[in-house]
Formats: sequence, C-alpha cells, structure tokens
Amino acid sequence: MPQASFPIGVFDSGVGGLSVLRALLAAMPHERFVYLADSANAPYGERGDAFVAARTHAITQYLREQHHIKALVVACNTATAAAIHEVRSSHPDLPLVGLEPAIKPALAVTKTGHVGVIGTRGTLTSAKFSKLMASLQEQAHFVVQPCDGLAHAIERSVALPVAAPGSPVDATETGALCARYVQAMGSFGTAPGQMDTLVLGCTHYIFVAHELRALVGPGVQFIETGEPVARQTRRLLDTAGLLHQPIHATADETPATPSIQLLTTGPVAMLEAAAQRWLDLPASCCRSVQVP
Repeated sequence: MPQASFPIGVFDSGVGGLSVLRALLAAMPHERFVYLADSANAPYGERGDAFVAARTHAITQYLREQHHIKALVVACNTATAAAIHEVRSSHPDLPLVGLEPAIKPALAVTKTGHVGVIGTRGTLTSAKFSKLMASLQEQAHFVVQPCDGLAHAIERSVALPVAAPGSPVDATETGALCARYVQAMGSFGTAPGQMDTLVLGCTHYIFVAHELRALVGPGVQFIETGEPVARQTRRLLDTAGLLHQPIHATADETPATPSIQLLTTGPVAMLEAAAQRWLDLPASCCRSVQVP
C-alpha cells in the first residue's frame, strides 16, 4: 500500500511540466516529488495518440516500480487527452490527476465572451478536447489556435541567454512563433468583440508569458492550469489520507527543503538549465534515465 512519505510522480513530454511542479511545490512544500521529462520523445503534441498513450503507460509503470509513487500528476495536456482514461483503468489504486485546457475557468472570468485558446495540435484536435468544447460552445465565442513548434522552441530556449529588456518580441524563436500565432487569432483587448481571455493550453506556455503579454496587451487575462492542478492533487491526497505531515511541525515553522528528483530521457543539460532558470534548483537534482 502507498505510504504518505512516498513521493508524488509528475511527468510531461519535456520540461514544460516544471510549471506544474512549481505550483505543486508551493501547495505542498513538505512532499517529495519525482519529475520525469520524456524529452527523448518530445514534443508529444506532434505525435499520434497511440504513441503518446504507449509512453504514458510505460512512464506510469516505471514511476510506480522504480520510485514507488503514491500519486501521479500527468502534467501534459496531450498525454491526458490521449491516455488518462486508460491509465485510470490500468491503475485504479493510484490517485491520478490529469490536465486539460482551462476552458471552464476562462468562462468564469471573460467579460466580452470572446476567449482565445492556444495549445499543441495533439491537444486541440483530440476527441477529449472536442467533447469539452462541444459542451461549452454556446457559452462563449472561442478562437482555437494550434501552435506547432512552440513547445519545442521553449524547450530549446532554456539553454539560451534571456533576451535583453526592451528587445523586440520577435527577436527570439519563441517570440517569433508567439507573434505568428497571436496575430493569426485576431483582436485581443477588452472592447466588445475582442478576446479578453487567453487560455494557455500547454504547460510550456506560461514560460513565454512575457512575450504573450507584450503581444495581447495588459488587459487580457491568462488562464493556466498549474494552481488548479495543485489544489486538486492536494485534495485527492488528503481524502486518501496520503498527505505527508512532518513530525513536530508548527504553524510558524519554515518547511524543510523538499526532496526533489528531476529525471529526463533526453539530454540532462536541458533539464538542468530549465530547473535552474524556472525553479532555482541545482543541477544535482537532475539525472538521465531510460524508460523502455
């Protein structure tokens, strides 16, 4: 049986899921985490459902057998869409949290009734997403934009210097892709008929929020999934009696540094750079693994 002291598993096709891990760490600072980036096979959004489902099953099995995880967060919209129901059936005893583009939260905040949605092609063309959109189609006007190549460009960007303040948005590969896709969507703003809300339907995209903000303007609200996923994960663990409660903890105690392992099936240098840039974690947390 899983024990409360066992780690929570988190996985994504690459380093984008670190945005979800960041939210999980904030919500549950005493927990242990094992994060796995399947970077050797990224990006999932441009692969077929059968391949993504096979990788999701293999990684779930690996994390259970090698790291004895007590819960799994599938920090990837594409993997959730392709495989979450099958994984639930195969591992009914494992608390499981998946991701989907945050359309419902967007509906709660839009004032113009016009919502933009960006994501990978794999997510936005999935049956799961189509079903979600069909159920909400009458509640707002949606502009859905697949962003081919953007997640992969964000992965590559972690090894590059941060753009100087004041640089044109399209001076980098990620900025140029953001500009192309935002311009293809239409008008953003708070006036009637404009999109006042943008759903970031891929975990990578929060890491280009600065570029997106420069393109859509200050009045547009960004909706991403990290914090809601962290809250749901905490609720599931609490209900199952699996939240880790440190011994002799007091309300005003500073939490101990959590135990974090960051694993990748691809080049470890990319994960090290992302961990340092986005989570301020040392390279010693990272290592390369093979998941058949």
